[in-house]
Amino acid sequence: MTDRPDRVLISKLGLDGHDRGARMIAIELRDRGSKSFFLGTGTTAADIAASASQEDVDVVGISILSGAHLPLIGKLVM
Repeated sequence: MTDRPDRVLISKLGLDGHDRGARMIAIELRDRGSKSFFLGTGTTAADIAASASQEDVDVVGISILSGAHLPLIGKLVM
C-alpha cells in the first residue's frame, strides 16, 4: 500500500477558465506514478461525478478560482 492515491480526477468546476494550476497538479501526479485524469474547464458537477464513477477514481480534486465554491461543491456532493 502506498501513501498516495492510485487514480485521481482533477477538474475545473464551473465556468472558471484558469486551469494552469490544475493541469500542473495532474501532470505532477502522473509523473509520480498516479493514474491522473484531467477534465478541463467548463465541467458540471454531473460531468465530474459521472467521470469519477466511470474511471473508478480514489480522489477527486476540484479547482475553483471564481469564489463560487460553496454552491458548486454542494451540487457535486449531492
